[in-house]
Amino acid sequence: MRPTMIRLFLLCAAAAMAATCARPAQAPVAPPAFDLEEATIADLQRRMDTGQDTARSLVDKYLARIAAIDQDGPTLKSVIEINPEATAIADALDAERKAKGPRGPLHGIPVLIKDNIATADRMQTTAGSLALEGVRPPEDAFIVTRLRAAGAVILGKTNLSEWANFRSTHSTSGWSGRGGLTRLPYALDRNPSGSSSGSGAAAAANLAALTVGTETDGSITSPANNSGLVGVKPTLGLVSRHGIVPIAHSQDTAGPMTRTVADAAAMMPFLSRPDARDFMSLPPQALDYASLDSFEARGLRIGYLPSMGIGEQQTGHGIPAPPQHSPTSATPAQAWSGWFSQTWPLSRQAGQRGCSHSASSGSLETRRKRIAAPVVGSGWLSDWRRVRVGA
Repeated sequence: MRPTMIRLFLLCAAAAMAATCARPAQAPVAPPAFDLEEATIADLQRRMDTGQDTARSLVDKYLARIAAIDQDGPTLKSVIEINPEATAIADALDAERKAKGPRGPLHGIPVLIKDNIATADRMQTTAGSLALEGVRPPEDAFIVTRLRAAGAVILGKTNLSEWANFRSTHSTSGWSGRGGLTRLPYALDRNPSGSSSGSGAAAAANLAALTVGTETDGSITSPANNSGLVGVKPTLGLVSRHGIVPIAHSQDTAGPMTRTVADAAAMMPFLSRPDARDFMSLPPQALDYASLDSFEARGLRIGYLPSMGIGEQQTGHGIPAPPQHSPTSATPAQAWSGWFSQTWPLSRQAGQRGCSHSASSGSLETRRKRIAAPVVGSGWLSDWRRVRVGA
């Protein structure tokens, strides 16, 4: 290159750099105001009863919210797919409300569900994996059927730790090949935990009124903790697993992830019904889930297992570190034991009883795998094949 051309190139580059540096720094753009912020099921039903909103307007508002902060702005990446039929479903539910009244508390309420829960519609069910891209199961998961029958609008699918974090011993919570990495709404540089990462982040960011997650070991409760939510892992057998990508028959379940106890309680009667296709399904339960909102701790018995390595750092889900580490403790487990010793008197004052139990030797992670591996090996592929192709 000639010297003249080199000088010209350098002058142009310097001018471009000066113009860039002269631009004023842009302040972070605040998300647009959202009039459904922290709205509960009861709030949304009141808005529809008074005509302030309709199921269609709720869907439109949540879709705009998703576009503004999940797909743009802070880019939470908590929603992996939008239901293209959501607005049409909402319109039909509005017409039904006008003609017959609402079906119940979930009529017209937008719900986001985890992408390992099957839907027989125009959405995919992939567990976040590119390997299942394009898969559309022949029928809804049992809990999706229940939600639709209750009048809920399935707004879309949420991102997750790919394969519900059952793909590697070194996987990243909240990441999937299809959806990317979900971000924690309250601290964008922190991990939302998983594997129901998208359901947790979406609920915390008010991207839907309700979300549903699934759990084998901490996949609802851990992201709920990180996002400040109410996450319920129901007793095994209360909620059918039919149509949910499985990991372990002995532990898998689905459950609500919501911003209030009342909303979680409102969802449970529609999720917890017997299903003959789930061999662990329990008989009908006469449970008053609404009483969770005024739960009385007196008489509660709390147990812990010191020998199970409570407080050990685990990959993926993991048990959290104790609230306060003792500087003299050799291990986090000892710190937990010391913390429990200090809190038992306070628990007893509140009418609770505590007890500790011993457990067999071996690490906590090893014992988890002893439980899960034989079940997974025997039933995982055959079960999901039936969901995928109706075999």
